[in-house]
Amino acid sequence: MRFSKFLTVLGTIFLVIIVICIGVAVGVRVVRGRVPNRTILEVNLEKGLIEDVPDDPMAKAMLSDRMIVRDVVDAIDRGADDSRVVGMVASIGSSNLGVAEAQEIRDAVLRFRARKKFAVAFSETFGEAGPGQTAYYLATAFDQIYLQPSGDIGLTGIMWENSFLKGTLSKLGMQFHGDHRYEYKSALNRYTESKYTPAHREENERVITSWYGQELRGIAEARHLTQDEVRTLVDRGPFLGKEALAARLVDGMAYRDEVYDQVKKKGGPGTELLYLSKYLERAERPHNKGQTIALIYGVGAVTRGKSGYDPIFGGANMGSDTVAAAFRAAVDDKDVKAIIFRIDSPGGSYVASDTIWREVMKAKKAGKPVIATMGDLAGSGGYFVAMAADKIVAQPGTITASIGVLSGKLLTSGFWNKVGLSWDEVHAGANASIWTGLQDYTPAEWQRFQAWLDRIYVDFTGKVADGRKLPLPKVLEVAKGRIWTGEDAKNLGLVDELGGFDQAIKLAKKAANIPETEEVNIKRFPKEKSFVEALLSRKPDNSERETSDALVQTLRVIQPVASQIKMALPAGNNDVLRMPEVASEP
Repeated sequence: MRFSKFLTVLGTIFLVIIVICIGVAVGVRVVRGRVPNRTILEVNLEKGLIEDVPDDPMAKAMLSDRMIVRDVVDAIDRGADDSRVVGMVASIGSSNLGVAEAQEIRDAVLRFRARKKFAVAFSETFGEAGPGQTAYYLATAFDQIYLQPSGDIGLTGIMWENSFLKGTLSKLGMQFHGDHRYEYKSALNRYTESKYTPAHREENERVITSWYGQELRGIAEARHLTQDEVRTLVDRGPFLGKEALAARLVDGMAYRDEVYDQVKKKGGPGTELLYLSKYLERAERPHNKGQTIALIYGVGAVTRGKSGYDPIFGGANMGSDTVAAAFRAAVDDKDVKAIIFRIDSPGGSYVASDTIWREVMKAKKAGKPVIATMGDLAGSGGYFVAMAADKIVAQPGTITASIGVLSGKLLTSGFWNKVGLSWDEVHAGANASIWTGLQDYTPAEWQRFQAWLDRIYVDFTGKVADGRKLPLPKVLEVAKGRIWTGEDAKNLGLVDELGGFDQAIKLAKKAANIPETEEVNIKRFPKEKSFVEALLSRKPDNSERETSDALVQTLRVIQPVASQIKMALPAGNNDVLRMPEVASEP
């Protein structure tokens, strides 16, 4: 009897799987549910946001609980125009958001409020015994901010800390030997210096000064304070609960249930809460009808081959094969009038970046305008793939440019001597040893290495000058491997406009001669796959075991440690257009 029940359950499971697969195959629409007549949108921004989920079953399993920037923006914008939506409440807290991400959401909230709808932010604490300024900066876009009585506001300014491994490598008997173009290209400094060089310090100070000014202005305007008053408050921080209320940084002290009770009263009789993700699913996202504009994502380190996801280090990669194919498909689609290219990348392979650059040029030549929009980061190779676009849009807080090149190798023979491991070799060819870490460059190898760096730098800066229509001397002045915020990059001519998806859509319409008031259909290239489609598209390789809950949980524990190890490792020769690791807050 038990065996027959087991067979029944097993058969039911298989039937469900078959129905799901058939539904995916024939495009059956799932019943979405209703949107209440009086709806308050609810969103939790505590976990931070991501730009995209790669079409990889492991990525979809591990990132299933993360919200995508565009989904949040689209849901808020859809709610702004929906008569059933009366307001919004958000939990922010110690959101792990970059400055540009915070600005993207901030802009959407301000557009929502401009439609005469209320927006309330609640936080248990803005940085519990830690920084919380960027999260608080985001919260100031809302009408009201409530803080739990036991919470604090980590309004203490912005700080960057960088570690240097030269001394550690020396103790291990190792040394890094490489070079860069030019002094601001600072990623190698981690291995070759013991502290900031003057150029490294200068560029970092300029970035955090720019960020600091942006956040001061935003907070001052939202809280009806002067910038000097906010600067004075920052210098007094962090603020304990009642101190924050007295300083007019928050509107009230209350627990979550008390805030939600007030929000429901504010919404009126019959008001219901609806999570932002469910609302977007039920109401459907905006920009889903009219003339077609393609949307292509370029997220993660730029690599040759296909885009994917690294379950150990937790990062996506922008594969040149995948992105190039997406551009070709968008160009071949007669309905596509323009292309929006969303980039969030620290750079990587020069060759892969150049492959994508070529497809951008071909799209423009085919009469498909390309608008690049940058997320938190679009530096080095991430800028390379954008520089040929008709227009480039960045948030004021986006880190971009880093127009330069670097490479080198870790010399490890001293370490092997310490542990008693010996090596020997044979080779054919005068420069065959150029890539090995067991010996330094010969004079001839070093000469070839320098010529290689020069070739890439000349190509990079020349293409910037052509794409941005800037005099080459001007490009050479602002390049040198230096990172800039979007705010500064606009002043230097490296980007065209400040903003996010909303601004990119406006520019795409204009470039395609579509009236500003006309609706457009934003179409993903390549088409986004569901978990089942991603699973079925893979070759048989133990996918079932890969996507087990136990493995997913294990990888989530491993990822932070693995990421730190990866940061300590030198970049390979395929990462010559890669910028150093950066963070919006420590």
